[in-house]
Amino acid sequence: MQFMLVGFSDLPNLQEFLFAVFFIVYIIILIGNFLIIVVSSMDPALRKPMYFFLAHFSSLEICYVSVTIPRILYNIETQNRCISVMSCATQLCFFLIFGTTESLLLAIMAYDRYVAICNPLHYILIINPTKCTHLAVFSWLSGIPVQIGVTCQIFSLHFCSSNKIDHFFCDVTPILKLACGDTSVQELCVYVVVTVVAELPFILVLASYSKIMVTLLRLPTAKGRAKAFSTCSSHLMVVILFYGSGTVTYMRPKSMHSPGTDKLLSLFYTIVTRCSIL
Repeated sequence: MQFMLVGFSDLPNLQEFLFAVFFIVYIIILIGNFLIIVVSSMDPALRKPMYFFLAHFSSLEICYVSVTIPRILYNIETQNRCISVMSCATQLCFFLIFGTTESLLLAIMAYDRYVAICNPLHYILIINPTKCTHLAVFSWLSGIPVQIGVTCQIFSLHFCSSNKIDHFFCDVTPILKLACGDTSVQELCVYVVVTVVAELPFILVLASYSKIMVTLLRLPTAKGRAKAFSTCSSHLMVVILFYGSGTVTYMRPKSMHSPGTDKLLSLFYTIVTRCSIL
């Protein structure tokens, strides 16, 4: 009826240090993103599509880290690493939903920058308030039915070998390792979903930035190129960290997975990426 999150229990002498690090990082992410939301909503000069999407992205970051870090802090503080099957399924489902939202939102933000830089005269017409709202709603809602289905498929399996999840939160790969019987259908489902909700948006992001780079190189002044590139550089860094670590985590063959590597990659796309935004 319950699993046990192994987490960082193999580092007994670093428990207090890890608690302090995760707590400080969590507070910084919460405060930083909350300030971005407040400033972008209150300052009339920032009521532009770019800042509209940035406010949604900051709201998403608060939700995303709140799925994992509070549980990590609780496990370290209490040393009670047990989690019920229902709580584990709920954590995984929200983690996948917010991951899908982030993937789509990053692609939308790249499209916004593409239109602003490559087609500036029609920017207001193309990226109008109505379209901004529709794109934001699409990014938040489209992953819900898909990821609920993935979660139900994973937790329809029987778990009989062990109840120890060698991870610091309920993630797909370590849970599938505990299942008895054939998991090829579930693994194929994960590959297909990751391809649709992560790889395709990543291709759109790369295509957008390829067009942006070509346009930037055609600008007559170095100052103009630097100004345009500065609006894209932080977004591009987040894109590389998020899609890169996420792709390696979920698209690797099963034989190449190891608990240590999975934890390290998960830290990148769940926590390090959030800090790089700020």
